[in-house]
Amino acid sequence: MKQQVQVDIFIPCFIDQLFPETGLNMVKVLEQLGCSVNYPKGQTCCGQPACNSGFQDEARSIAKKFCKDFGGTDRYIVAPSGSCVGYVVNQYDHLLKNAAEYNTYKKIKPRIFEFADFLVSVLKVNDLNVSFPAKATYHDGCGALRECHIKDQPRQLLAQVQGLELTEMKECETCCGFGGTFAVKFEPISIGMAQNKVESALAAGVEYIISSDMSCLMHLDAYIQKQHIPLKTMHIADVLAAGI
Repeated sequence: MKQQVQVDIFIPCFIDQLFPETGLNMVKVLEQLGCSVNYPKGQTCCGQPACNSGFQDEARSIAKKFCKDFGGTDRYIVAPSGSCVGYVVNQYDHLLKNAAEYNTYKKIKPRIFEFADFLVSVLKVNDLNVSFPAKATYHDGCGALRECHIKDQPRQLLAQVQGLELTEMKECETCCGFGGTFAVKFEPISIGMAQNKVESALAAGVEYIISSDMSCLMHLDAYIQKQHIPLKTMHIADVLAAGI
């Protein structure tokens, strides 16, 4: 019998508080694919909001806690957020450079994956056997694309979904305008960027905007709802779990 892949899941704070079903659907897909899934109960935030707001000492404390929460095993760490994974992979090196936890971080770094990347790069998924009949386009979140270099992986997975017609929109790699505190500090610019993204999706003639970052989708959906636009947003984990 093939040995199960051991996985610790990291659930970002906004998914935990606002979109728990996405976290549950990620677990559903991982278990369907034969993974043994563990949830470290003491986990909290990765620290990105504090770091982006200039609170380096506080962000460092959170990074140290993350290393404590996830550094005690050799299991893979999987999260439904390219933004959070990108932050851990790229910013912890600076934050923890002179800390005792730095060696733990170096062991964590090659084990942490964004969900879609994990399915393609580690599990080598090539036959999902799921169905989701719809017309959709994919939004490349900045964290996933620019920090984790994730581009083809989610598209490879969505190509396996029966009935899903995936169309590339012109602005697929353009930032949605969320950027965490950016959306609060520069609201007019943020709204304009969301408008640009949504109009690009509408021009592609789709029903859904799919992404691997719920933070991007939350921002876009707020604009869509405010403007009463006939579009829906959906995390890739929710799409893949819909047919299970």
